[in-house]
Amino acid sequence: MALAGNSWAALLLAASLAAGAARAAQPPDVEAEIRAANAAEVRGFLAADVPALASLWADSFVVTNPLNRFVTKADVLGMVSSGMLRFSAFERDIEYVRAYGDIAVVAGAETTGWAGRMPLAGRTSHLRFTAVWRRTGDGWREIARHANIVPDR
Repeated sequence: MALAGNSWAALLLAASLAAGAARAAQPPDVEAEIRAANAAEVRGFLAADVPALASLWADSFVVTNPLNRFVTKADVLGMVSSGMLRFSAFERDIEYVRAYGDIAVVAGAETTGWAGRMPLAGRTSHLRFTAVWRRTGDGWREIARHANIVPDR
């Protein structure tokens, strides 16, 4: 059944109001905290700063990484420490941040310049990612992440 012009306008207005209400329900400082934690993670990767990265990740942190491997916090820190995982460039474009109490979901795109002993060293990749963060007494800690390389078209 086709909707009349006024029905479409009412539907779009209702959807817009609902989206605005959902955004308003999240305090702006929570989003700023989560974005700051993400920016610190990018800086940590670029500097290969193992202590900084370790402080951002929960002990139970797990990743499905762009090499299609499921790894733990210890695995990723070991790759950074050994020089295996390095970046010559790393840009993160956060497209979605939503807190659900003490849990937050972050999603977006990344552009990475691979370095170190990575199989993709010397190449640039475009990725899509989703990360899950949990608020603790010490701030936001990442608990899970999935990233995949976007195939060239």
